[in-house]
Amino acid sequence: MMVTKQENMDFNNSSTHKRVDVSVIVYVIAFLWAFIILYPLFVTLMCSFKTNNEIFGKMFSLPTQWVWQNYVDALVDAKMGRALFNSLYIAALSTLITIVLGSMASYVLARQKYKFITPIYLLFIVGVMLPVHATIIPINRIATYIGGSNSHWFLILVYTAFQLPQAVFLITGFMKSISHELDEAATIDGCSMIGVLFRIIIPVSMPIISTAAILAFIFAYGELIFSVILLSDISKFTVPRALFYFTGLHTVRMGPVFASIVVGALPMVIIYTFLNQRIQAGMVAGAIKG
Repeated sequence: MMVTKQENMDFNNSSTHKRVDVSVIVYVIAFLWAFIILYPLFVTLMCSFKTNNEIFGKMFSLPTQWVWQNYVDALVDAKMGRALFNSLYIAALSTLITIVLGSMASYVLARQKYKFITPIYLLFIVGVMLPVHATIIPINRIATYIGGSNSHWFLILVYTAFQLPQAVFLITGFMKSISHELDEAATIDGCSMIGVLFRIIIPVSMPIISTAAILAFIFAYGELIFSVILLSDISKFTVPRALFYFTGLHTVRMGPVFASIVVGALPMVIIYTFLNQRIQAGMVAGAIKG
């Protein structure tokens, strides 16, 4: 049965209309999702320029009077500048330690054949499933016993311990998918085990290593509970801990709180703006090869 030219044109037009309809639906959903994500950020920014009365009375409107003093209070009274430095320092150092240890451990777990490999890997998996805040009491006792209270180094060790299982889980899955012929060729060329790791395996695994590093950095930068428990000196506060400065017994100064949130969120917004493609690429690579 022959298809006429007119029927073929009608079919093509129908297919084109369907593609256009699907594109419109996708754009509408994307616009709504962007609005849902960005509107709270806009409200937070606007509230950082308002007084308490205006925030509670007209939270979703533009400020009638722009109160720049909120940012002065955030930077001077709550020492948000210092808190920002502390958070970046703690997050960067804990991330570095996590990635170095995690990469070396993952290489052994993924590329070597020892009898103890499977039990150790299962221990890391248990660490991924363990609720972080179930360890509050033991960690507080350890900090008191070894003098780790009110110190950055102990907080860095805590964050490293929490993020190491996740990093090992992600990186090990990726490294298992890399061809063992690369190891054999490098060994024939005279590379030691360390040489194979740092010259061959780590460069190939950079997408998933970058993802693990970014996840560890975000966790350490925004973690609140342990910073509240372990830090008491205002000069050592991290950004989440410093936000409590404006919370009194009977009142909360909401304007400086919102200003502090904006100041504290800026580094993460900047980092994600430049690294969002790497995060997504690493996640996809880990999902495919892990």
